[in-house]
Amino acid sequence: MSHRRRPHAAGPPPPPEEGGGDPSPQSPGKAPRIRPWPERRVLALALAFRAVNALLVRTYFNPDEHWQCLEVAHRVAFGYGHLTWEWKRGLRGYLHPLIFAALYKFLAFLHLDTPWFMVMAPRLLQSVFAAFGDLYLYKLSKLIFNEHVAQWTLFSQLVNWFMFFCITRTLSNSLETVLTVAGLYYWFIAIKSSKGISVISKQQASSYQSPHSRKVALLIAALACAIRPTSAITWLYVGLLDFIYIKSKCRFLFLEVIPLGAIVLAATTFLDWWMYGSRVIVPLNFLKFNLFSSGGDYYGTHVFHWYFTQGFPSMIWTFLPLSVFGVIKSREWRLSGLIAWVLGVYSILGHKEFRFVLPVLPLALMFSGYFLAAMSQFKGKNLHGKRHFSRLQLSVILLIITNVPMALYMSLFHQRGTEDVMFYLSKEAHNGRVKGVLFLMPCHSTPYYSTLHSSLPMRFLDCTPSDNKGTLDESDRFLMNPLDFVGEVFGNLSSFSHIVLFESEERHVIQLLLHDSFQEVRRFFHSHFKIDRDLQSSVVVYSRRDVL
Repeated sequence: MSHRRRPHAAGPPPPPEEGGGDPSPQSPGKAPRIRPWPERRVLALALAFRAVNALLVRTYFNPDEHWQCLEVAHRVAFGYGHLTWEWKRGLRGYLHPLIFAALYKFLAFLHLDTPWFMVMAPRLLQSVFAAFGDLYLYKLSKLIFNEHVAQWTLFSQLVNWFMFFCITRTLSNSLETVLTVAGLYYWFIAIKSSKGISVISKQQASSYQSPHSRKVALLIAALACAIRPTSAITWLYVGLLDFIYIKSKCRFLFLEVIPLGAIVLAATTFLDWWMYGSRVIVPLNFLKFNLFSSGGDYYGTHVFHWYFTQGFPSMIWTFLPLSVFGVIKSREWRLSGLIAWVLGVYSILGHKEFRFVLPVLPLALMFSGYFLAAMSQFKGKNLHGKRHFSRLQLSVILLIITNVPMALYMSLFHQRGTEDVMFYLSKEAHNGRVKGVLFLMPCHSTPYYSTLHSSLPMRFLDCTPSDNKGTLDESDRFLMNPLDFVGEVFGNLSSFSHIVLFESEERHVIQLLLHDSFQEVRRFFHSHFKIDRDLQSSVVVYSRRDVL
């Protein structure tokens, strides 16, 4: 694969002057320069936007947001919280949860660990990380292409529905995405243009070159792998592609890659040893379970082509054709190859999720920004010389009307009941009106102690994978026969003050609830349409009459 840049591939020419002018690349003298945006202004915009973004995300997306991060952080900070089976097998590292454990400690110190702050503060902190991710994507686009592309890339990043929906959530994938973009920025600074493999011109290289940038990139890459070991898929491609052209290969390996990787691995390993209380090597356990033994298949599998035909197209949405045209027009094969590589490698795995390929979504949106910048040089006129909507204006309108409503719907309405019910219970518990909670719903359907923030007895249906294939977990048994399961496992429900369940299962156990002196106290809207089981239109809370 050749990585030599073509002369016109450094970015589309700036738009022509108002009132005419040759828009072609052959007349750059007639085209004004695009006014650069100060990085401080870009960061301020990103911080404000992502803060609003975080406040508008009120729905439930993936259990890991709570159960693999905030629940663990709450246990570290306050001494109680549930650890799922992954933590008992040493599959998860403590580096990511400890960030939010520190936030919880800070809130407690200021006496701000109230229900609202416990829910919103973690996402607001993640919004800060996301804003820096936006800034580094802007800088990366400017480095590889130009200022004009960078501005349209930022537009694409902020408007894309899935980025709005996911990036401020406390998933490890969200922080991995930020680190990936930042690491790529420093990596591309460090690429030597003298060998003709750089994506930047010699003039840009001379202004951006930093003797420490590659080490910074490697350090960020190591941190990304520490937080999410599968991030190694991204950096394996990036590193091997440039390793071929590096003059001092031994120096690169033994004085940069190995020392930095060893330092981060040692630090995170000792951190995990300390937190686990035993000697575990999390990256090895994680890769062994998810890659080599297909342990993730327990949570469902998809066809090989799912990321290419359904997953990633759903994420990038209406930006897809613009991104494809941007790849073709820019001929930036290095980054487009990285996108294809990541999607291809993850396609080999049976278990697939949208969030796994989130780190390459900003790169795809950068190509959309490239094509939007290329379109902006043309101004449409009709036969009578009157201006009408240009292709660019129509494209922008289409992108906004197809992404903004979807982003708001998915963030504010779709599957919000399980978040709302825990916020309600946390306020009730704060006022002393909750004694114990039973969740008669599929496991990990709601947040847990990290939202309740009260050391009260709670019980949910367990779904720990069994070593014996074919063995049904509690969630499956409950869904198959709710009434018999409740009677067999729990008997008298009077030990709980509140019971939470979906409306779809309520009809099966309502007589039992009424018999045990429970009555409905709240009902929260959850979803307009079916997800993967029966329609879970609402979440219902029942309470014992003597507690009301």
